[in-house]
Amino acid sequence: MSFASLDTGRLALYRKRKLVNALALTLALSAMAFGVFWLVWILVETVRLGLGGLAWSVFTESTPPPQAETGGLANAIVGSAIMVSLATLVGTPIGVMAGIYLAEYGKKTWLGAATGFINDILLSAPSIVIGLFIYSAVVATTKTFSAFAGVLALALIVIPVVVRTTENMLSLIPNALREAAYALGTPKWKVIGSVTLKAARAGVVTGILLALARIAGETAPLLFTALSNQFFTTSLGEPMASLPVTIFKFAMSPYENWQKLAWAGVFLITVGVLALNILARVFFRNKH
Repeated sequence: MSFASLDTGRLALYRKRKLVNALALTLALSAMAFGVFWLVWILVETVRLGLGGLAWSVFTESTPPPQAETGGLANAIVGSAIMVSLATLVGTPIGVMAGIYLAEYGKKTWLGAATGFINDILLSAPSIVIGLFIYSAVVATTKTFSAFAGVLALALIVIPVVVRTTENMLSLIPNALREAAYALGTPKWKVIGSVTLKAARAGVVTGILLALARIAGETAPLLFTALSNQFFTTSLGEPMASLPVTIFKFAMSPYENWQKLAWAGVFLITVGVLALNILARVFFRNKH
């Protein structure tokens, strides 16, 4: 084979690879533009309609009856804050401890493999399935909807997210760091608490914030557990209003004042979730 034919073959291969690369880049940019277009449209509509429904009464008054002149979302805001906060407080320690076990103790054990498999199933389970489970286990047993049941449902959504994030972050810590601590005579439990967990702290916090952002907008589990409440309440033993359920109910109504409040609630949830995601990204960036 002559050098001329060899150079021609290489040039043809180079041009083919360049064409394939340009095609792949074009498809990737098109997909990104498609997603960004819908995201921007959603955000613009949320801001436009949400700001139109915002007023001081939204934060000071409870949800109104149909066609009432005044009303707000104070009970729904407080109810969401209570249930989301308690669910995070309940689910985070369980998730972190389970993630530590999977990363540090259960890598080569049948219990670790089974726990990881069950966690993956729970992570991918639709939230409505979790809501139905808590309904049958708690609501049907106690014969009443309650905020306590809503907290349990949301906590079951938090746990697998925190477990997976904690396990992944701890697995990224170099073994040399652990071995150096072991060489100094440090017990394993102290190595985990003072070395590996501390090194992975930013990633673990990121997972917690992302889990919190996820449950902040969940509607289906609360429809089967906490239901809703038109009045202001902080009791965990009775139905409690929440922003997602209130938005669902008001957005489907024919009343204009309810629809305005629904868009105001959408705006508040969107701003809150975006703030949590930005905070999580900042932690993740600082981690690396």
